[in-house]
Amino acid sequence: MTPSSTDPEALLAGLDPEQRVVAEALGGPVCVLAGAGTGKTRAITHRIAYGVATGAFAANRVLALTFTTRAAAELRSRLRVLGAHGVSARTFHSAALSQLNYFWPHTVGGAFPTLISGKGKLLGQLAEARRLRLDTAALRDLAAEIEWRKVSGLSIEQYAASDRPGIGSISLEQVAVLQQGYEDLKDERRQLDFEDVLLACVGMIHSEASVAMQVREQFRHFVVDEYQDVSPLQQQLLDAWLGPRNDLCVVGDASQTIYTFAGARSSYLLDFERTHHNATMVRLERNYRSTAPIIRDANALMRGRPGALELRAAEPDAAGSDPVATSAGRGGASASPARLAAPAPTAARFRDDISEARAIVTRILELREGGMDLADIAILFRVNVQSSAFEQALTEAEIPFRMHGATRFFERPEIRQALMELRGASVSIIGEPLFKSVSDVLRAHGWTVDAPEQPGAMRDRWEALNTLMNLVDRAAPGTTLRAFTDELLERQAAGAEPTQQAVTLATIHSAKGLEWETVFLVGLSEGLMPITYATTDEMVEEERRLMYVGITRARTRLMLSWAEAAPRGGGLRAPSRFLTEMGHPPR
Repeated sequence: MTPSSTDPEALLAGLDPEQRVVAEALGGPVCVLAGAGTGKTRAITHRIAYGVATGAFAANRVLALTFTTRAAAELRSRLRVLGAHGVSARTFHSAALSQLNYFWPHTVGGAFPTLISGKGKLLGQLAEARRLRLDTAALRDLAAEIEWRKVSGLSIEQYAASDRPGIGSISLEQVAVLQQGYEDLKDERRQLDFEDVLLACVGMIHSEASVAMQVREQFRHFVVDEYQDVSPLQQQLLDAWLGPRNDLCVVGDASQTIYTFAGARSSYLLDFERTHHNATMVRLERNYRSTAPIIRDANALMRGRPGALELRAAEPDAAGSDPVATSAGRGGASASPARLAAPAPTAARFRDDISEARAIVTRILELREGGMDLADIAILFRVNVQSSAFEQALTEAEIPFRMHGATRFFERPEIRQALMELRGASVSIIGEPLFKSVSDVLRAHGWTVDAPEQPGAMRDRWEALNTLMNLVDRAAPGTTLRAFTDELLERQAAGAEPTQQAVTLATIHSAKGLEWETVFLVGLSEGLMPITYATTDEMVEEERRLMYVGITRARTRLMLSWAEAAPRGGGLRAPSRFLTEMGHPPR
């Protein structure tokens, strides 16, 4: 039967011993170190429901916090099923905005400021007023710098004195001046951005005793999911909400910290026991998602790193029930032969990107012939532009696919604009070498022979345009600009996202929190994994954690691959150092 709030023991019945410790630890502070696939969401939702069912928690006094609206909706859905009606599950921003809307008229007075949905338009107006030519990519990078500064708790003066690299040809000093202009213009127009929402909420609680009292009375029990992703600003807000109390439960995995570029700090998770005296510490290391060989690769990659957990595969119980299915809520089906056979991850080298893509598509066809649903298959890569070769190969094989969490290659604004201009140029340009015709058009959009050194939107834009140049290299000798452009437009039309069963294409970042039966982790060469601009030890370690996230998305099959030849005579790539560390030397 479905557990309900009137049957507390039923809420504990399906938990493993470690998850049960979490559920029964109703007094804070509690820290759950939860490895990938260990049922962390199951543990914390059962903890909340058990607390409500036993009367330890009043449902309307519990605030469960996470980082995306999708994750918050998942928490709410699970809590409803468990009978914990009335619990608030929200993002930090949503909770803060709700409080600001309520208290603003009584504390500040007047109408609540306008909340801007994005920084690009305002920054564009600012740059134009200063006669600076910033394209869309540069404006996105400038917006990202503003967000990083704010969530990191830095003033503009502190930011200007930091070692941040600047944006393209714009120096750090100029970026700081633009940031000050942005803040002034926003204040003049009585506008707030998303970071201001958190800052204003913290300021209001600290400066208004009545607000602090009401907020802390409203919510007395806090649960924070994905705690490794909390930023200094979010931690300040959490501390303000808590006040002198310590009724806090956090859950996270330091090995899945992949957003430090956006201000995330795993130190709050790693230092929890030191900063919260008498904290209950629980480790979830029993993996219910992946088979033992996949887990061995994940452990080998992360062994010895700060906060790394030693995952172990959950075994079928005495009745033969598959713990992966049972714990994940997919029923109590018997362990499948494929899972019990536990195929080892494979690693393969290919001549070039197209060869890699076509070989993977051939394997996908074999899996489909063997009865696997396409929806259970994912191809994961480091950056969006790597999707192009796989889109092409899947389209040629008439395999439906969908892009997750990213704009598809031919729908990127710079690619759509370039295609329009190439189409126009193809009418008048005859007899000119294809490389010259295409490169002339793309240079007007910011393409250069050499890639930008820094990460961000400008680098993403360059990568997308450079992918078009790579397609020039693959064109047959004598291909005209008109024929080349016609082929691109045909590919654009054929790649429309299907609504039926489809292979998922995704960056590893966007795949976090998801899982598939079979995962192809591709492009595992130096320069892509770790990425070229990972030039410090800290940045390489973040790439390592990203690789770990990719590996642990797979349930049964994991296939690792890389392509040896770089495009346009760029020399030979070396296999990712991570492959060797996991026991997959180049062959």
